Amino acid sequence: MGERVVGKPDEQPSVHVGTVNNSAIGIGNGNTVANTNANSGAVPSRDPAQEELLLAVRELRADLDRLLATETTTVLDAELVSTEEEIEAAGQATPGRLARLRDALTAAGPSVEVLASGAAAVAAVGALLGG
Repeated sequence: MGERVVGKPDEQPSVHVGTVNNSAIGIGNGNTVANTNANSGAVPSRDPAQEELLLAVRELRADLDRLLATETTTVLDAELVSTEEEIEAAGQATPGRLARLRDALTAAGPSVEVLASGAAAVAAVGALLGG
């Protein structure tokens, strides 16, 4: 059997790999390759209304940091944190979570109503709860 030459005689054989997605590659003898999907356990894609709520929640939390804390704004901030965590983990806020957030927004009333982010959060919750 003759010698197999790849490329020019004075070049070392080479392999060029472009973009590889959702694959595993092993090179050489005795390699073990494990392919784990990086998206396993990932949050499902969110509906645009949930994305809008998440953005409003984050903006309102940032704005609340600029206000003098009261009992109602402290409760509201806790509900905002819980809502953000739920959307991040599950891809959506449950109706129960939305109802608690709406109640906290209502209780905070004037403190939140003057903020554009507060109005956006109220609108996003209302859209998801249908009212």
